Amino acid sequence: MGLRTDTIEYHDGKTCLEGFLAYDDSLGTLLPAVMISHACRGRDDFVCDKARTLAQLGYAAFALDMYGKGVLGNNLEENARLMQPFMDDRSLLQRRMIVALDTVQDLQQVDAERIAAIGFCFGGLCVLDLARTGADLRGVVSFHGLLTPLGNTQETRIEAKVLMLHGHDDPLVPVDDVLAVQQEMTEAGADWQFLSYGHTMHAFTNPMANDPDFGTVYQPVADRRSWQSMKNFLEEVLAD
Repeated sequence: MGLRTDTIEYHDGKTCLEGFLAYDDSLGTLLPAVMISHACRGRDDFVCDKARTLAQLGYAAFALDMYGKGVLGNNLEENARLMQPFMDDRSLLQRRMIVALDTVQDLQQVDAERIAAIGFCFGGLCVLDLARTGADLRGVVSFHGLLTPLGNTQETRIEAKVLMLHGHDDPLVPVDDVLAVQQEMTEAGADWQFLSYGHTMHAFTNPMANDPDFGTVYQPVADRRSWQSMKNFLEEVLAD
């Protein structure tokens, strides 16, 4: 039949979450999976569209939900309010990402041994935090993600390969954070890469980003280059 999509309810305690799954059922085998972690607004059309695109590349793509079924912010203030509990309690963020990983591993379409995760902005931080827990997945990709370390995983070895895609002129990520995350990844034994795009601010993959005063501006060249880098990375880490 080709491309199929579905919503998947799962739970973190009493919180009902709703992921979006896309895959090509004509491939007929267990598929490598890519989790997609949303930006601070919530699981919106942006990440669902990324799931459809990844499904066309042969992956089972799962746009996960950090906030709860149907919860979306409508402006910068609401988005910040939704994100802040996870910034204040990174163990909550870790747990919710691990619940999403467990959900994907149990999907009948998925090869549980071949899973990666990508994320955008806040979602970039989420996938880095998942890797920081030592979780059993092949790799993570952070697009213009926040880089602030967890603080509770200093002795944990990072097993997932890590690709960080960053705008050099991103005002939301201090230069000290860039240097610190590179040192952190080295000390944790990670196989890591950090690509920095010149003349590029935060949210450079989002065509709707157009707020230079806040620091979020779409950059089509960096968008294209970073997506190609992600595709190369996924082909490597999710190979049989």
